Amino acid sequence: MRIPRIHVPQALTPGSEVELPAQASEHIARVLRLERGHPLRLFNGDGHEYAGELASVAKRSVTARVLASAVADRESPLRITLGQGIARGEKMDWILQKATELGVARIVPLITDRTEVKLGADRTERRLAHWQAVIASACEQCGRNRLPELHEPVRLADWAAALVDQPGLRLALDPHGDVAVRELSLSDAATLAVGPEGGLSEHDLTTLEQAGFRALRLGPRILRTETAGPAALAALQAIHGDL
Repeated sequence: MRIPRIHVPQALTPGSEVELPAQASEHIARVLRLERGHPLRLFNGDGHEYAGELASVAKRSVTARVLASAVADRESPLRITLGQGIARGEKMDWILQKATELGVARIVPLITDRTEVKLGADRTERRLAHWQAVIASACEQCGRNRLPELHEPVRLADWAAALVDQPGLRLALDPHGDVAVRELSLSDAATLAVGPEGGLSEHDLTTLEQAGFRALRLGPRILRTETAGPAALAALQAIHGDL
């Protein structure tokens, strides 16, 4: 029996009933056509996983009854912060999805010299809401019970300057970097900077170097931004994470 796993961004208490988010409700009622009593797995980002069941199913509203709570820790021992140059359209969605699946702890969308996406205040708010939904959906799929922290977009120089007290190794992806993955020695935290389409500029790399970043290369081939970040994350997780 398929048991849907649903992110519910509110308090979940055994014995209570909650209304499911609109997208999940529509999927349950119109696509899966599930009935009352069908088992569910719920989570809200607090690190617990909640057993539940459908309490009511209607066209415009679906509610769930919370039955029990259990701790299910699926977080990596390596806390990775990903500073990702904002990519266009679905590329950014792909990066956020795969970074979440690969256990990243924090994601910071970066405005770099080569960032082509222009974000005003209104568009930034809509993009953040969309990206948060992408991350929640990825957590539903991969089993994480804590959502990676999503920071609002920030200029690369401002982000780098604010990392003064952040622990761990700092790495910036550069096809011509002088550090290979196999040479890395990691503790329990790392910060990774990845450029958008076109990569990080020389000015970006200089700014990051002054902030303590080392230039990391991923082999002899140049990877697209939607490949580079996930590949680097997987490599770091293999070295000191949970792969």
